[in-house]
Amino acid sequence: MAEFSLSDLQKIVSDRAHSGDPDSWTAKLFARGIDKAAQKLGEEAVETVIAAVKGDKQGLVSESADLIYHWLVVLSIAGVPLDDVLKELEGRTRRSGIAEKASRPKG
Repeated sequence: MAEFSLSDLQKIVSDRAHSGDPDSWTAKLFARGIDKAAQKLGEEAVETVIAAVKGDKQGLVSESADLIYHWLVVLSIAGVPLDDVLKELEGRTRRSGIAEKASRPKG
């Protein structure tokens, strides 16, 4: 099986974002803006949690894919590169989760 990465998906999202293709869900989300994309991200997050709690492994796989896709759309619309998120995660791996969380600003 060929490797498929978040970077591959990010490129697909970027390519489709401004394609103007009337059949592209990605293009429609970009046209509707951050509010609609963020709403869809929230819906997919809830559906992912429900699948996990139910123990629905196939549902969890499917909803996780939807969640990641919509997350990448929101990042893209917001102008946040995936690499910024990956760098943040990489930096967090250099210390314990408890120490990392304690270092975050309160608020």
